[in-house]
Amino acid sequence: MGTDGSEQARVSPLHERHVALGAKLGDFAGWSMPLEYAGGGVVAEHTAVREDVGVFDVSHLGKVRVSGPGAAAYLNRVLTADLDRITPGKAQYTLLCDERGGVIDDLIAYLRGPQEVFLVPNAANTAAVRAVLQADAPAEVRVHDEHREHAVLAVQGPRSAAVLAAVGLPTDLDYMGFVDASADGRPVVVCRTGYTGEHGYELVLPWDDATHWWDRLQAAGVRACGLGARDTLRTEVGYALHGHELSRDITPVQARVGWAVGWAKPAFRGKAALEQEKQAGPRRRSWGLVALERAVPRPGMAVLAAADGRRIGEVTSGTFSPTRKQGVALALLDSDAGVGVDDEVLLDVRGRTLRFQVQQPPFVESRVR
Repeated sequence: MGTDGSEQARVSPLHERHVALGAKLGDFAGWSMPLEYAGGGVVAEHTAVREDVGVFDVSHLGKVRVSGPGAAAYLNRVLTADLDRITPGKAQYTLLCDERGGVIDDLIAYLRGPQEVFLVPNAANTAAVRAVLQADAPAEVRVHDEHREHAVLAVQGPRSAAVLAAVGLPTDLDYMGFVDASADGRPVVVCRTGYTGEHGYELVLPWDDATHWWDRLQAAGVRACGLGARDTLRTEVGYALHGHELSRDITPVQARVGWAVGWAKPAFRGKAALEQEKQAGPRRRSWGLVALERAVPRPGMAVLAAADGRRIGEVTSGTFSPTRKQGVALALLDSDAGVGVDDEVLLDVRGRTLRFQVQQPPFVESRVR
């Protein structure tokens, strides 16, 4: 417990390294994690990833191993995406929904084989994901919480492959592929995944090895980047964030992530509700917005019709785009509002009504492949 009687925030194994670098720390689902570092801040860190290479500590993310006879087949009856479409050594973006089609979490599933799948859910939703999977699992399938067994480092940017090769790690992987590797006598799972829209990798490694690899990457000239830059980077390429573009009240159909749903599968949680919504058409859909005048949109701001000022939606994520040098946002707009690409809408920005144009994300071209 903290001195004020509250539960003490959890910290990553790199906490002391972050403090030494002058990190501004923030709360992420009960974890104290770096928002940005001294000596540049969010814009400099964002630019490093777009133009060079940066490393993020994302060890707060959940880690859940599902194993036992039929583990992959069990998950395929629960999660939205079709695990049968990938082979061992591949990862898949997928969703865990409730029976109404709401999203409990979006996560990455790493398929190791028919009897083992490693899941990386969001930190805030790890307990909920684990509880659902444990409650529904057959007796022979085990759901292991490995949250504090592994650290995760995301090395992202055009120079990411060169840097990892320089520290002895393999880089010749297809997008969403992963491989077990070893360097400096230490095991590392190298994954061609990320959340920035840039070519990059995520390293899953033993918790106690985190400082070793962080120091190696720092020595190789990789810039430390906080979760503030991670958010601006993912917003520029239109990636959904749970609690913003996805939630128990925002379905995959509304969020335009129906591509992560195996519609042809015989079963997954929420299938009937999502099929019904897809057929009828959602009452609201996610769109991109680009500022036509100086403005920084923020989540929760009202979107108004240009013609009459009536409320037609709400911003789910918004920021200043360091790449485009203008405000960009993701927003849920009513389907009956009659707006589409290139139409103008208004945002209520702290009492000022400012003009935005509707676009289809991404705002910045993705280079992950």
